[in-house]
Amino acid sequence: MWLIIILILVGLFLLVAELVLLPGISVAGVGAILSFAGAIFLGYMYYGFWLGSVVLTAVVLLSMVAVIVSLRANTWRRLSLTTTIDSTTTPTPQQRDIRIGQQGMTVTRLAPMGKVLFGEVTLEARSMDAYIDPRQPVEAIAFDNTVVIVRPLGGSRIQPTMTP
Repeated sequence: MWLIIILILVGLFLLVAELVLLPGISVAGVGAILSFAGAIFLGYMYYGFWLGSVVLTAVVLLSMVAVIVSLRANTWRRLSLTTTIDSTTTPTPQQRDIRIGQQGMTVTRLAPMGKVLFGEVTLEARSMDAYIDPRQPVEAIAFDNTVVIVRPLGGSRIQPTMTP
């Protein structure tokens, strides 16, 4: 009798694994069917018609309960991830109060990327069409994600980029 109970429990475990973890017909589904068939066969073989029918009824009822419990929405809600991530790795220039038209000073050479100081905030910046030397005044003209696009102000030393 213990072998029949163990086969039914293994079959239920494999059935739930098939429904929740491994959708489609896989090894777990085939294993569940074989485990249930073995339990039913042993029930009829060793205990006769009446106890074999009890094992068959138990397998059918327990399988229905396992399917219903596994496919309910509450079961899936408990298994699903519900936390949301609302943080960012790098704040955008707008989040750091940098505005279009704001003036800053290059910290490194913009060739065409580099660092620019706006007030007390140092940001990654890109020059549109020229290399700009360090410690030159620039103006923010646009944003590209976390990069500020700048142009030199009058009188700054710039070197035009070479186009092939």
